[in-house]
Amino acid sequence: MQKGEREVHWFSIINSFLIVLFLTGMVAMIMLRTLNADFRRYNSQDPEEADETGWKLVHADVFRPPQRPMLFSALVGNGVQVIGMLVVTMVFAVLGFLSPANHGLLLTAGLVLYVWMGTLAGYFSTRVYKTLKGQNWQKNTVLTAVAFPGVIFGVYFFLNFFLWGQHSSRAIPFGTLVVLIVFWFGISVPLAFFGAYFAWKKPAPDQPVRVNQIPRQVPQQVWYMHPLFSVLLGGILPFGAVFIELFFILASIWLDQVYYLFSFLFIVFIILCITCAEISIVMCYFQLCSEDYHWWWRSYLTSGASALYMFLYSLFYFTTKLEFSSVLAALLYFGYSFIMSLIFFVLTGTIGYYSCYWFVRKIYSSVKFE
Repeated sequence: MQKGEREVHWFSIINSFLIVLFLTGMVAMIMLRTLNADFRRYNSQDPEEADETGWKLVHADVFRPPQRPMLFSALVGNGVQVIGMLVVTMVFAVLGFLSPANHGLLLTAGLVLYVWMGTLAGYFSTRVYKTLKGQNWQKNTVLTAVAFPGVIFGVYFFLNFFLWGQHSSRAIPFGTLVVLIVFWFGISVPLAFFGAYFAWKKPAPDQPVRVNQIPRQVPQQVWYMHPLFSVLLGGILPFGAVFIELFFILASIWLDQVYYLFSFLFIVFIILCITCAEISIVMCYFQLCSEDYHWWWRSYLTSGASALYMFLYSLFYFTTKLEFSSVLAALLYFGYSFIMSLIFFVLTGTIGYYSCYWFVRKIYSSVKFE
């Protein structure tokens, strides 16, 4: 790799590290100053006489299940599956077991690992579903094992159909697609049910506060706490932590360059996880202080919105770096960019959800209630 490219990678890591440092400072300020002050004020009062304000005011609704709990659980399970696949693939690449120059080997390894990670998808999806008081775990497992992979496979098959029509050498043979379907329904789906079965047998976690039968009305929010604005705002920093590495990844795919430095990518991935966790916690805290307890989907979408910026960046990259001679090539580019963005969405969204879930349980278990 040329010296200039290596320096750009170091710049990427420094840029990402500064973002993490900024967010860590904000989280530390919330955790060490604001929350500690809240804990002292709330715990020093008699629970029956205390004048509840801020995030404590919504304690009886904060663990109320969200709308579409099955879809939410399935997306979380798919995110865990993607995280497991990416971590193992990158570890193998960093240790030298996978050659960065062989794109086909990397793709095959990723697909095989994704199939075997179906156990994680079924387990974690069912755990979330049971936490949200769901009852039909079999249907939830089917949705987890079929919906997200089905969208990816559907887009890929649609693109491959055009490649067949052009008799392109890049077209995947029909027999290979049949093998993928066999792997999907013959291995991944049963593994998802295997993990879901053991998850369903475990008791649901006890929440630190009870949920009222009648939901509390959410007051009108100020403009900057509107769901759309806060979600779009929250997705900027996770994307900012990875966009430089994204440039090199796109170049390796579309400009026939080789991406060698998986060690850099692994460091950026760790920074991305920290960034998603911290921005989700910060935005969740502000949301609860605004007496809005609908945090489940917001926690997922806040960091998951970075996938929208990834897709928009792919549009920018297309107009500035690439020159395709056919409509089919452009269609392939946008189709694969959509798949990458969708994978990035469930990856970052799942990190954001688990971070907020830990945070919400932590703060509400630290305060006395009636």
